[in-house]
Amino acid sequence: MKIYLDGKFVDSAEAKVSVFDHGLLYGDGIFEGIRLYKGNVFRLDAHLERLEYSAKAILLKMPWSRQEIANATCEACRQNGLQDGYIRLVVTRGVGDLGLSPWLCPTPSIFIIADKINLYPAEYYTKGMEIVTVPTRRVNSAAFSPAIKSLNYLNNILAKIEARQFGAPEAIMLNDQGYVGECTGDNIFMVHKGKILTPCAQQGALKGITRDTIFDIAQEIGVPIEEHDLTRYDLWNADECFLTGTAAEAVPVVKLDGRQIGAGTPGPIFARVLEAFRRRVLTEGTRI
Repeated sequence: MKIYLDGKFVDSAEAKVSVFDHGLLYGDGIFEGIRLYKGNVFRLDAHLERLEYSAKAILLKMPWSRQEIANATCEACRQNGLQDGYIRLVVTRGVGDLGLSPWLCPTPSIFIIADKINLYPAEYYTKGMEIVTVPTRRVNSAAFSPAIKSLNYLNNILAKIEARQFGAPEAIMLNDQGYVGECTGDNIFMVHKGKILTPCAQQGALKGITRDTIFDIAQEIGVPIEEHDLTRYDLWNADECFLTGTAAEAVPVVKLDGRQIGAGTPGPIFARVLEAFRRRVLTEGTRI
């Protein structure tokens, strides 16, 4: 496998960062997860825009243009002979000292990994999945904005561990007020009385690229969609529920906290959303 690292492609065994890189030492960096479908990098420009917003939010000055990063991303797919896969684009603060001071990191680092991914078993997409709510809460958005896709995912990792301890593949994380934020790696949607509802970003949800796509799809198929403050009670009484994410795509949820959601099978609105999503991933993006 070839990895793009600071301007050149190297074998994966040689793709190394310094132990003094602040991305490693402090989680001081940002990333994007991007999908490739039949040679089409899905919504690449939207991912790169979000990367730029994250960089600006943490005062990380990236010396590369959006087009330069886009070219490197597409070339990473070509170098590895991929037509379908997952791309991890990472920018770190770069090498510094053992102190926190980011101004002692003169040169940021970038690397791009293009590989295959299978996040969930195929049966989850046809039969649905069972998830739980875990004790670990989302970080308060006043302390750290959920819009920043940073390298520090320990909050999500702890929740993922708890999900596994409960025997579930994914988990809902509440915010400090008890409202639904998001899952450990996915955004969450519910359907109630013909309307799609999802937590607002201010409640701890990442502004996902796939999440944005669902808003477009809802308009396309004529289903109302709104952001709402949601509780576990709301989800327990939903007619349908589904998760979205770059790696997960769109996957139905049929049980939450031991309670059956709706009919206990993937619902009709989800089916329409999934069908529309699978059409869009082949046309919205950048050809490699």
